[in-house]
Amino acid sequence: MDVIPGFEDLKRIRIAKPDGQCTIANGEEEEEPVSPMARLFHEPGCNIYIITKIGLKTQILDIHAFKANLGLTLAKHPRFSSLQVVSKESGGEIKWVQTEVDMDNHLIVPHIDYPDEKFVEDYICNLSKSTIDKSKPMWDFHILNVKTSDAEAVGVLRVHHSLGDGASLMSLFLACTRKTSDPEAFPSCTIVTKKSNLSKSWGLGFVLMMMMMVWNTIVDVVMFVLTALFLKDTKTPLKGPPGVENNPRRIVHRTVSLDDVKLVKRAMNITINDVVLGVTEAGISKYLNRRYGEGKNQGEAVKKNNLPKNIRLRATFFMNLRPSAGIYDLVNMMEKGTKARWGNKIGYVILPFTIAFREDPLEYVREANAIMSQKKTSLEAIYSHWIVKLILKLFGIKAAGKLSHKVFSNTTLWFSNVPGPQEEVAFFGHPVAYIAPTCYGQPNALMIHVVSYVDKLTFVLSADEETIPDPHQLCDDLEDSLKLVMAAVIAKQTHKV
Repeated sequence: MDVIPGFEDLKRIRIAKPDGQCTIANGEEEEEPVSPMARLFHEPGCNIYIITKIGLKTQILDIHAFKANLGLTLAKHPRFSSLQVVSKESGGEIKWVQTEVDMDNHLIVPHIDYPDEKFVEDYICNLSKSTIDKSKPMWDFHILNVKTSDAEAVGVLRVHHSLGDGASLMSLFLACTRKTSDPEAFPSCTIVTKKSNLSKSWGLGFVLMMMMMVWNTIVDVVMFVLTALFLKDTKTPLKGPPGVENNPRRIVHRTVSLDDVKLVKRAMNITINDVVLGVTEAGISKYLNRRYGEGKNQGEAVKKNNLPKNIRLRATFFMNLRPSAGIYDLVNMMEKGTKARWGNKIGYVILPFTIAFREDPLEYVREANAIMSQKKTSLEAIYSHWIVKLILKLFGIKAAGKLSHKVFSNTTLWFSNVPGPQEEVAFFGHPVAYIAPTCYGQPNALMIHVVSYVDKLTFVLSADEETIPDPHQLCDDLEDSLKLVMAAVIAKQTHKV
């Protein structure tokens, strides 16, 4: 495979505005300080890596050409070609310092011991036991030419979270791809302006909405503070022990139809996010019901309610704080002063799940919709981000790290989602079958990440096997829960007719 046309000189490529097409850009950058949020991801208990499985429909046979393309794209990005160096002149401040990137230190092609799906899982699990040397830019790419159930080969991109958040990295990945329908065309960007929940009129509705937002924000911030101080989730089979952030992760995924999710969305007049959260609540309830029923007859354990009452189970739900949702114009993200700046522009909310055995699966979705409606009329994500920055400014990075670790470890799981390309893309000439990003290093035994790609939706699980020995079963429960929700919607529509 030759170098893909359009990648010969990264500096020549430009990105159009949101209604245009995506490409990548690069420019010389002076040394600049590492942001406080980026520094936070180096603290003990918060030392997080983003690891992304990229399923490919063809094997990567020409390694040299792939390396050349990687060197002309990812390796040209300022964050992917910089070291994080402690500056003595600036009193110990950490700065981004440009360096030459030796691609041999970043592209790894391992020996394949046993060419099957288990090898891919085991290899990534072993990766999660390690860190990246700070003497080089903190990323690497691994080529696994192994046929799995849903791909001919798997690329694994590992990036330290200090380099950027999920929205930033998805924009960079998209800029490295081309449409499969037109190999010289860039994929379309999708940016959706976030809708304000406040009425534009100054009537009674506006006043009531403002009062509701103030009240919800106060309640959520109080719960955030209580969680940081002492409020812990119930000890369940999903709750990890202290120090779980140091354990390796088994990373698995399950892909479902996005059209099925949209069917439920339209029928219930809610959002895709509501459906996904409802399905997640149902899947977790089903999984825990089975775990609590262990030792009983297998069929009885699944059918009967084995769940204890009053389980407190919450997720740290990460939210993009940029003014627009979707995939961003990468050039705009790299410009100074833009509101959609590259980096870690994330806040988080504490999202309660109601763990229960319900006869009507649609109740899980209604519950999720009610919770998300309340969170949308709250500034919790902004205030959580602000509180961490305030603690950092007043008491230093160590105190901010301990605060974040306390909040994370007192909840049960992490939850995050990011939109992917709406059309099929090729990564350096290799059609992409799926994209499955997640993290390791977090002080929770479970992270669920949801990503869309064309007409598919993928649940990605990062699980501590000592706590969750059967993550594939949890994937089954999530998939089965979506089927039950969809069947209930169809039955309801049929009954109306």
